[in-house]
Amino acid sequence: MKRLFDIICAGFGLLFFLPALFVIAVAIRAESRGPILYMSRRVGRHSSLFLMPKFRSMRTEAPVVATHLLGDPDRYLTRVGRFLRRTSLDELPQLFSVLKGDMSLVGPRPALFNQHDLNAMRAAKGVDRLRPGITGWAQVNGRDELPIPEKVAYDIEYLQRQSFWFDLKILFMTVHRVITAHGVSH
Repeated sequence: MKRLFDIICAGFGLLFFLPALFVIAVAIRAESRGPILYMSRRVGRHSSLFLMPKFRSMRTEAPVVATHLLGDPDRYLTRVGRFLRRTSLDELPQLFSVLKGDMSLVGPRPALFNQHDLNAMRAAKGVDRLRPGITGWAQVNGRDELPIPEKVAYDIEYLQRQSFWFDLKILFMTVHRVITAHGVSH
C-alpha cells in the first residue's frame, strides 16, 4: 500500500508542480553555468548507492560534502539556490526517485555516500532496511539542527512505528515545517 501511495502522490505531485519545475530550471540556467540538476550520490535501501536528483543550489565548484560541514556555505550558494533551499523547492526532482523506487515520500532522509558515521549507525540499527524518504521523522523534529545520534534515534523510532497513518502525520508536519522554514539552516 505504501508503494502504491508513493507512486500516486509522486505522479500527481509532478503534474501539479510541472510549471514550477520549468520556472526553477529557467532561473537556475539564467543565473549560473552548469547543470540544472545536481545528481547527489546517496545511500539508499540496504546501504546501496543511488543518484538522487536535486535542483542545483550551489556553484559547480562547491565541495561534495554535507552543507553543514562547509566552513562558509553561503560562499557556494547561488541566489536562486538560497531561495530553493529556504523553500525546499530544490527537493522537487526527488519525486522522480520516488517513481523509480529509489525513494519513498516518507522514510529516513538518504545520507551522502561519504557520511560514514551516519550510515554506519543506521546500518547497525537496521534502519538501512528502509527505503529513504523525501521527508522523515527526523526532518520534522529538527532537520539540519539535529546531531547525528539524535537523527538516528528518530530513524529508529520511525522504523518501529511505521504505518500509513504515521506517514500521513509526517507528511502533514512536513508541509507545516516547509511553509514556516522551520529547522532550515542553509
